[in-house]
Amino acid sequence: MTTATGAPVRSHRDGGALRRCTALDPRRFATEVWGREASLSRAGDLDPGGFDDLLSLAEVDRLLSRHGLRTPFLRVARDGRTLAAADITRSGGTGAGIADQVADDRLARLFVAGSTLVLQGLHRTHGPLLDLAQGLAADLGHPVQVNAYVTPPQSRGFDAHYDTHDVFVLQVAGRKRWVVHRPVTPPPTPAMPWTEHPGDVEAAVAADPAVDVVLAPGDALYLPRGFVHAATALGEVSAHVTVGIHPWTHRHIAERVLAGLADDESLREALPVGVDVAAPGDLTGPVRQALDHLVARLSALRDSPDLVRRVAAGLGDASDAAVRAEPVPPLRQQSALAGLGAATELRWRRGLRADVADRADGTQVRTAEATVCLPPGSAPGLARLLAGETVPAGAVGPDLTAAETLLRQALVVPAEP
Repeated sequence: MTTATGAPVRSHRDGGALRRCTALDPRRFATEVWGREASLSRAGDLDPGGFDDLLSLAEVDRLLSRHGLRTPFLRVARDGRTLAAADITRSGGTGAGIADQVADDRLARLFVAGSTLVLQGLHRTHGPLLDLAQGLAADLGHPVQVNAYVTPPQSRGFDAHYDTHDVFVLQVAGRKRWVVHRPVTPPPTPAMPWTEHPGDVEAAVAADPAVDVVLAPGDALYLPRGFVHAATALGEVSAHVTVGIHPWTHRHIAERVLAGLADDESLREALPVGVDVAAPGDLTGPVRQALDHLVARLSALRDSPDLVRRVAAGLGDASDAAVRAEPVPPLRQQSALAGLGAATELRWRRGLRADVADRADGTQVRTAEATVCLPPGSAPGLARLLAGETVPAGAVGPDLTAAETLLRQALVVPAEP
């Protein structure tokens, strides 16, 4: 989604979330490290140091015992094997009507026996990590997920493997030894999991590691996708947060470009009668013909602004689906509506992209969640909101109508005191 002027509208990026994950200057990280090299940051060099505000062992206990978690928000692993959901869940009891709540007593037995507990999707269930994930997604421009791994002493949950996304490892508690090897298939996509290359992974592990380091609380490690790694807890319970970054790639762009050629009549033309599509000899001519046509079409589209707009629109929709906007507390929103006055301070929801278009009857605002039309004269106030400003409701439009509409549709929220 774009504005009428063609510029994307999303919350401002200040680099604060990225600075929590790496001690490198954001520009240096972007140009020298991103997608290329592993990078270690010690607690004393990070800004600010420590991750106690993000997650603690006490909070892990609370989530596992009192939060009513269900699968797949939890996995349990032991010696490289993930346990079945039935091994870690049971009914929620009277009145719950839920058959697969996490069974805390089973977790306790499994953990003392050496299993690793994996809290998944913490960017949706735990406020501090939700905020970190949204900030990092804004800083990097790529979708982010957050898991936590809690391992008993001297245990390892997973064998050496590689991920198909980049990760920041944030050590929360205890110490864990990380042994990292160079990629065996750089850079892998989700369609290229390490399980399809077990021999290559085994060979990589036999070589000298690129990184062999012990992470202590407050330390952070960045690993690009494809780097083979394994981690072992040392003499105490270890917990780390893994922030996974799922990068947009040139392949995403190519797929959108090719999707735009679906209406090409030549590409929809049937192959000859009697063709054997499994025989290379029968396909040599048609393949060359299709490629020649694609090359000609793509060459003609190379400098097409309309193509770029279509690709941006498609990827924008995909981004909206991958990166959810700031959560909205329904009761607080209703209270703000009930007490709305000219002096009520409002701000645009962080992470919510908008397409703004001028119309004869006002200004249309379209997001992935709602489409509204604001009365004439609302454009200046709307522009201030989209620029990240806090704006009094009376300044959003000529009266309170625009502010009420935006509040009611949850596009803006009351500013924090």
